[in-house]
Amino acid sequence: LWPLSRRSYPKQFSPLFEGGSLFQRTLERITGRGFAAPLLLTTSEFRFIVAEQLSDAGMDATRIVIEPEVRNTAPAVCLAALILAEADPDALLLVLPSDHMIRDVDAFSQAVAAGAEAARNGNIVTFGIRPDRAETGFGYLELPEPLADQAIGRAMPFLRFVEKPGPEQAEAMLATGRYLWNSGMFLCRARDILAAFDAHAPEVTTACADALAKGREDLCFFRPGEEAYRANPDISLDYAVMERIGQGVVVPVDFGWNDLGSWKTVWQESPQDGDGVATSGAALAIDCRDTLLLSAEPDLRLVGLGLENMIAVAMRDAVLVATMDRAQDVRLAVEALKADGAGQAVDYPRFHRPWGWYETLTLAPCYQVKRIMVQPGGKLSLQSHTRRAEHWVVVSGIARVTLGDRVEDLAVDQSCYVPLGERHRLENPGAEELHLIEVQSGDYLGEDDITRYDDVYARE
Repeated sequence: LWPLSRRSYPKQFSPLFEGGSLFQRTLERITGRGFAAPLLLTTSEFRFIVAEQLSDAGMDATRIVIEPEVRNTAPAVCLAALILAEADPDALLLVLPSDHMIRDVDAFSQAVAAGAEAARNGNIVTFGIRPDRAETGFGYLELPEPLADQAIGRAMPFLRFVEKPGPEQAEAMLATGRYLWNSGMFLCRARDILAAFDAHAPEVTTACADALAKGREDLCFFRPGEEAYRANPDISLDYAVMERIGQGVVVPVDFGWNDLGSWKTVWQESPQDGDGVATSGAALAIDCRDTLLLSAEPDLRLVGLGLENMIAVAMRDAVLVATMDRAQDVRLAVEALKADGAGQAVDYPRFHRPWGWYETLTLAPCYQVKRIMVQPGGKLSLQSHTRRAEHWVVVSGIARVTLGDRVEDLAVDQSCYVPLGERHRLENPGAEELHLIEVQSGDYLGEDDITRYDDVYARE
């Protein structure tokens, strides 16, 4: 979903629809419905975003585990199962990606309940989506016979996994009625998935068990042993286990699922007018049909005139315009930008930090202007820079500023100067967000020009 989703801020954290981010909506599906508090796995880069969105949604987690390095879904699931098995080997483990859309939450809960019965009998259960089109972007599950309406929501055997098909193969598979989309959601007892890893991918079990034994607590997070975890192969749960266990068990579902893997799927899930036009943010459509217009900035007006079968997504630093039938090819744009050395390929214009965020307004060879937000109670590290000086101007809230041995509070319209080499700290002692403008000047403005002396977030 570039440009809204980028490596530094992926789609599950963005509020694509009303009701919070996809990550928060995933958490809401398992809140107050008989589920235990979730066990969350993420990377170091996103740990504070996960904690913040968890808190904003008013939810708790049993643990937030920081993967030292992404190794696909198999090591992540194995590590989670090992953690749960320490307390109860018969605990049911429900694996949920954080970026899926499910419209009918009641039907979702009923499907999980049906799968739980099969899982308690030792099965590793997957959930198959009843397809409504010949989709080439999903993997499939093959059933022994065409799916009957009365079989929806009931656990049954399936024959095999099928990789993402081409257009003709997808059409032929859809016509048989014997195929389901592979949702990537699984349900099993901890002991059963660990037995499957032992049988089919023992190297994953060994690496994860070693990483768990060498792990450590870090603030509100748990960090597995880094070197041990990196010994894992980069492999999905499907490849490592599910495709090797023979005939599996699936619960066919029809609860309004979508993995939002392209802008076309976002358009399909968005409210549309009578002409099939979906708009979001400061977007306006004139004489358009079957079109998605999305502006991510409140003051960035996006106007579509006479468009048909089009996608237009506008952000402050990048704009995507594509035909709807090329929605699956947006990755080509990202690859081209990477080859061109453009930061927009991977970097989000707003950089999130545990204390808040910042965004660059202007960048030139010898100066940079940033907008900074510090959340209530947020505190930047005590730090200094060797190659730049800074000016801070408060535009809203209260700023508590440390300069050398001096500490003072600045109100709106007040400012201060941070000389090159001066130890300094910025924090928000108030109950409202602190916003300020920072002007940097110097011969080098990179984020690595920083020496930290004290940091409440335990960053190096």
